[in-house]
Amino acid sequence: MSQNLVFSLTALLALLPASLYPYRAVGGAGEQGRSAMFWGALALAVFGPVAWAAVRVGGVWTTGLPTALWVTIAACMVLFAVLCVLTRSAWRLSPLLLPYLVAVATVATLAEGTRAPVLRGGAPGIWIDAHIAVSVVTYALLTLAAVASLAAFLQERALKAKRPTALTRFLPPMAESERLQVRLLGASEAVLGAGLATGMAVLHYEQGVALRLDHKTLFSLATFLVIGGLLFVHIRTGMRGRTAARLVLIAYLLLTLAYLGVKFVADVLLG
Repeated sequence: MSQNLVFSLTALLALLPASLYPYRAVGGAGEQGRSAMFWGALALAVFGPVAWAAVRVGGVWTTGLPTALWVTIAACMVLFAVLCVLTRSAWRLSPLLLPYLVAVATVATLAEGTRAPVLRGGAPGIWIDAHIAVSVVTYALLTLAAVASLAAFLQERALKAKRPTALTRFLPPMAESERLQVRLLGASEAVLGAGLATGMAVLHYEQGVALRLDHKTLFSLATFLVIGGLLFVHIRTGMRGRTAARLVLIAYLLLTLAYLGVKFVADVLLG
């Protein structure tokens, strides 16, 4: 068994206590659910992926799929922990977010051994680093926004059917889920705009052009337009509920295709 596989399995196991805790805590309400056990499990879930991602990118950036996935998981966990500290209800998204991240971590672990080319480019290092950091933060923010949208969707469906489930009783109320969704979308749009700008700067240094319409750029631009349009319509009309949730999930799919889909095709299917 390779050393990378052992470390990946360790980081994956670090996510499990936090992903299982919400199901143990179903039935608790409000602050009663955020016990010392929750914070300990959350700290472990943050430390494992962050430590492994830091080791993977230490000294040199590689562009392989496992590295991209672990860096994404680490960013999601850090931002989620910050949300849990700043808001009372964000931790209730954990039954949706944590199992999803466990699934992503499983894919990253299974992908160990795929090629991991070293990132090369003619642009100044500060621009490349800034572009990578902004891209990762954007994807992490939109992941959290998509989870909040899914929570709002499930709550609305349960209310209309008048059949609440144990899961919907645990998730944040629909109004709170929608507030989290809008705030995270606003942050995603701002950071994605910065990502597009830094990407244009990198491309200008490397190829002398500001825009190249490849798959990644097209998906990123489509995501920017979808999020911007959704925020505009929400401000003008107050659109919410299932329609808003579906648009957010579409935006998340587009950014996933841009950020991770290209890597999966290049490194796994074609590698």
